[in-house]
Amino acid sequence: MTHTTIDSPIGELTLVARDGALSGVYMPEHRPAPDPAGFGDRDDAVFADAVRQLDEYWSGEREAFELPLDPAGSAFQVRVWEALREIPYGETRTYGWIAARIGQPTAVRAVGLANSRNPLSIVVPCHRVVGSTGALTGYAGGVERKRYLLDHERRARLDSVA
Repeated sequence: MTHTTIDSPIGELTLVARDGALSGVYMPEHRPAPDPAGFGDRDDAVFADAVRQLDEYWSGEREAFELPLDPAGSAFQVRVWEALREIPYGETRTYGWIAARIGQPTAVRAVGLANSRNPLSIVVPCHRVVGSTGALTGYAGGVERKRYLLDHERRARLDSVA
């Protein structure tokens, strides 16, 4: 395990890798809070691609990440996280949509829990999931960060069309 920290528009991010694959992207006040003891030594060089792609995301030049990922989770959680990557940039989907997408339409609450345990915030876009009414629901970094990320993506998408 190795880690680094970088500045971002939503505060300092901690990036964590396992054997060179990104396994965590954590925000300040991340909930549930990861244990920093498991982050390993600091090694900025391991994260060059992730940092470049995050910079491209913040500048509006990148809509999807192309990085080796290694999130730790159950088989169900991994299926949910894979479905999150199918949500288009600048759009939202509901927990019910995710549940149906993974073939378990009655597992909406379990999907919500798996979504809240996503260790790869931003890269695996759990911020694009909203409640059934379209309302912003909880987010590991707080609802204000979720709103910021959604607004950022909508602005960038509008700017690219203009």
